[in-house]
Amino acid sequence: MTQKITKLVFPVAGMGTRFLPATKANPKEMLPVVDKPLIQFAAEEAVEAGIKELIFITGRNKRSIEDHFDKAFELEAELEERNKDALLQKVRNILPADVTCVYIRQPEALGLGHAVLCAKQIVGDAPFGVLLADDLIDNQGAGCLAQMANLYEQLESSIIGVEEVVPSETDQYGIVELDSGLPDSVPTDLSVRDRLRKLQGIIEKPSPALAPSNLGVVGRYILTPRIFELLETTERGAGGEIQLTDAIAKLLHEENVYAYRFEGRRYDCGNKLGYLEATVEMAMKHPELGADFTNYLKNICSTSKAS
Repeated sequence: MTQKITKLVFPVAGMGTRFLPATKANPKEMLPVVDKPLIQFAAEEAVEAGIKELIFITGRNKRSIEDHFDKAFELEAELEERNKDALLQKVRNILPADVTCVYIRQPEALGLGHAVLCAKQIVGDAPFGVLLADDLIDNQGAGCLAQMANLYEQLESSIIGVEEVVPSETDQYGIVELDSGLPDSVPTDLSVRDRLRKLQGIIEKPSPALAPSNLGVVGRYILTPRIFELLETTERGAGGEIQLTDAIAKLLHEENVYAYRFEGRRYDCGNKLGYLEATVEMAMKHPELGADFTNYLKNICSTSKAS
């Protein structure tokens, strides 16, 4: 019987240097997109996919992430006393009652692979997910992680989320090389088959001249527990860090690993422009602010053209 994906690793120990000074004392994962921090969007995607245990790999100055998912007695009492029921429910229902949070301190900033390895004792001998909150993925249907968790139940193999990237920017991503065909065991849904391919190779941040494709890895992974043993023997790679990409390159020689072009719009909130794009577009969809904010943008555009 296929094991369901119920555990998810959030590597959140990074320093967020591209957003300094905003991230000097505040984690980049806590940057708000309208009225929710990035890490809450990520947690909601995980919960939708059936995750029951959120494993945060943290570092210094990350305490506010723990506080965000903890109970805030004083705040709740204040809101209750003032009869602000709508706000009270938002504060109380950040996570369902059956979802637990675990926090592990990463002792050194040794890369994504090392951060994932820190979760080994908690994950155990089970398949698990990895989600990078920097990559906010919006979709009208099932979320990206839910799509991948559903595929895992059919394939029982590791799955990596990918999307097309600008060819000149391959040195900013892990880049995949795909097998030309598909085994018979893949889903029969044609829309999924078009988005799914067996992985033949993967390389971390190749120059455009050396990139095997323009399909870049984004912050969504479902991995088998074998990855932990491979990470333990993976030497430091690009940037002097233990790269998850390098361990996946070893894994695909032992097991099937698939690349999945997910459905949804990805915002790269690890850089300022992507973060601003996410803020504007999510604000336009906001149930309370969307209409007024969209009109505001239209007025700005009209004023700019007139001038």
